[in-house]
This record gives sequence, structure tokens and C-alpha cells, in this order.
Amino acid sequence: MKTITQFVAGQQLPPYTKDKVTKVQLVQYAGASGDFNPLHTDDTFAQKIGMPGVIAHGMLVMGFLGEYVNKIAGDAALVKNFNMRFGAMTFPKDVITCNGIVKDVYEENGKQMVVVTVTAEKGPEQIVGTGEATLEFQ
Repeated sequence: MKTITQFVAGQQLPPYTKDKVTKVQLVQYAGASGDFNPLHTDDTFAQKIGMPGVIAHGMLVMGFLGEYVNKIAGDAALVKNFNMRFGAMTFPKDVITCNGIVKDVYEENGKQMVVVTVTAEKGPEQIVGTGEATLEFQ
């Protein structure tokens, strides 16, 4: 079980790498989210609008970062705040690695808090998303 004492400002957290993004995953995400924009599911459509093929939903990448934040929190903390900004496009066959750095550790209203900055990237200097989460330890 994780405890607040395991976190210090500036600490690099262990990375989390997802499997390659697949076209099947994009179709499954479209069904789960209700976002059936053909840009995410139809290569021909995507190519007609100037893309090399379909791209992943930005919210899928946010889901990857959310999964990572929940792994950091474990059973010891609640995710109290989570936000994200989109970056580069994610394509099928991209491998996304999530990284985190502890930004701050503090106490608020008797609760122990940790702020984590997170990044999702598909390669060196190819950031597909950045964000920040606040964890409240129980």
C-alpha cells in the first residue's frame, strides 16, 4: 500500500507503457464514447481530409493518463482533480508511455495531498498529452 511518505517534490515516478494503439481499439472506443467521427474509424475518410489515416480520439489518450494517475494513487489515495491538454496526434501502432513527476506534497484541511504532473508521449519529444492530478491520501 502506498503512503504519502513515498512521495517527494521533484520525484520522477515509474513510467507506464500501453500496448500499441490499434484500429480495433479506436472502433471500440468510438462505441464506448459515442464519438463516431469517421476521422477515428475510416482511413478513406481521414485520407480525404489530408490525414495519413485514422487518428486516435484525444479522450482515449486522456483515458491512458487517467489510468496512470489511478495506478499512482493505488488504494491509498483518491484522485481529487485531473486535467489534461492535448498535444501531437496519436495514430494506430503508436506506443504511448505515461510519465509523472511529483510537483508538490502538502497538507490541506488535515488531508495529505500530492500534486503530480503527467505526460503521455509516443516518442522522444512527441508529447500527445500533458496534465496534472491532485491525490488525497486517506
